[in-house]
Amino acid sequence: MMPTRDFESVPLPDYREYPLEEMRERAEAFRAEIARRHTVRDFSPRPVPRDIIETCLRAAGTAPNGANHQPWHFAVIGDPALKARIRAAAEEEERAFYAGKAGEEWLAALRPLGTDPQKPFLEIAPWLIAIFGARSSPSADGVMRKNYYVPESVSIATGFLIAALHHAGLATLTHTPSPMGFLNEICRRPAQEKPYILLVTGYPAADAHIPRHATEKKPLAEIASFLI
Repeated sequence: MMPTRDFESVPLPDYREYPLEEMRERAEAFRAEIARRHTVRDFSPRPVPRDIIETCLRAAGTAPNGANHQPWHFAVIGDPALKARIRAAAEEEERAFYAGKAGEEWLAALRPLGTDPQKPFLEIAPWLIAIFGARSSPSADGVMRKNYYVPESVSIATGFLIAALHHAGLATLTHTPSPMGFLNEICRRPAQEKPYILLVTGYPAADAHIPRHATEKKPLAEIASFLI
C-alpha cells in the first residue's frame, strides 16, 4: 500500500495585498506587457544563457496542478545534433500533415498564418523545450504514483513558462507536430510520459515578421461573461 501523509497546513507565506488603485495599475501593466507577446517563427541563432532558461523553468514549476504531483518534465535541448534530429522528425510528420492528413478544413484555417512543413526554427533557435506530461511519476520518497489532471496541469505550467520567457525578453513558439512520439526517444524520456508541446525560444530574428492574422484578438465581450 502506498504510504499516506497526514494533512498539515502552514500559514500563507508570500501573499501581498495592494491598494485598489495599485491593483489596477499592476493589472494594466501586466496586460500591456503580455499583449506584446507574439508567436514568432523567425528566430536568431544568438545564444541565450542557460541560467535564464533555468529561472523561467523554476517559475513554471510553481504552477497549480493535480494533487501537487507536478506531473511535468521539461527536456531542454541545446545540442545542435539533437536539434537537427528533432527538425528532421518533425518535418516528416509535418509533410504528411500538409499533404492531406490534416483535412481541408484545418489546412484552410492555417493558411492565414502562412505555415508550411518547413521548420528551420527548430535548428536556428538556441533552445527547444520538449514538455512532457507523466501518467505516473515517483513521489519525493521514490514511490510510483498515479497523476491526476495531467493535461490541465501541463497546460497551466506551459502558460507560466511562456509568460516567464516573455517577461525575460525572449520570443517563443509553441510547436505541436502530430504525433510527437519521436521526442520520447530523442529526449530519452520513459513511455509513461506523453509529449505535449515543443516550445521554441530565443531572440527573434532582426527581420522577424508575424502574420497579420495573428494580431486579431477577440474583444473582452466575446471571451468573457460576468454572471452578477
